[in-house]
Amino acid sequence: MSFDYYPIISTYSTALAVISAVLLDALLGEPKRWHPLVGFGWMSNKLEHVLNHNMRPWLARAAGLSAWLLLLLPFAALSYLARYTPLAWIADVTLLYLAIGAQSLTQHAQQVYTPLQEGNLPQARHAISMIVSRDTSQLNETEIATATVESVLENGNDAIFGAIFWFVLFGGAGAVLFRLANTLDAMWGYRTPRFLYFGWAAARLDDLLNLIPARLTALSYALCGHTKSALKCWMAQASTWYSPNAGPVMAAGAGALQVQLGGNAVYHGTAKKRPTLGMGALANTQHILSATTLVKRSIALWCLVITALSILMHMKGSLHLA
Repeated sequence: MSFDYYPIISTYSTALAVISAVLLDALLGEPKRWHPLVGFGWMSNKLEHVLNHNMRPWLARAAGLSAWLLLLLPFAALSYLARYTPLAWIADVTLLYLAIGAQSLTQHAQQVYTPLQEGNLPQARHAISMIVSRDTSQLNETEIATATVESVLENGNDAIFGAIFWFVLFGGAGAVLFRLANTLDAMWGYRTPRFLYFGWAAARLDDLLNLIPARLTALSYALCGHTKSALKCWMAQASTWYSPNAGPVMAAGAGALQVQLGGNAVYHGTAKKRPTLGMGALANTQHILSATTLVKRSIALWCLVITALSILMHMKGSLHLA
């Protein structure tokens, strides 16, 4: 049978799955109850408290790696086996929908934007405390806006584009593996006395999984914003940031928005002087909306590129089978 007569859902299954998952997220948002990531976070917390005790550094690292494998491999394996069921495509769409959080990211940003726009700093501080790990109790308007824009840009990669990238390569299992690994990094990947060694594997493996997606995200931000400024900031500033993957994403994003990010922040009781990223004005409330718009434009770009690649692969397959 010629490839041309296959159903369209088979020919363009990956592109259709990505678009379907993105639309589901836009329409439904995250599940209000029984979200799998919430249950996974509970399991991770329990396991960490069982395994993470005072021990030698190499033992703590081994325990952290063991915990990572115990938590991720069963879910990734089950997700992979789902592709061999009659509902494989639907399972893939569902898994990607659960792995991405574009609508949730926009909602969290809006929850900061609204009170900040109204001058209600206490409420804005509380809202931003829900999405960042820094101390928010004393943040002023500029610092709140800065923290929100940084969170939107970085989570664009962590909660959206990274999952889509690994989904394109390995289907639902790829998206699940990435999202769970990112969740463990968010829970354990801190340089605090408790997690310095136990969280080492979670942090390094998340860095590895983000190596390519982060740079594709940075390129997306550049193409969907002020391209010249984004590329200039990416090349000049990304290496100054303490995270090898967040650096390109946030530098390119800040340049694309032509806003200054970085600066001093307090993490776990310790003041941290962070390099300046981007250019132009200091962050304000309007930059929060600009950041969410940049992420939305980048999502549209990814859907277009994935669809175009599917069409090209189909055309190439048709030529070989002709």
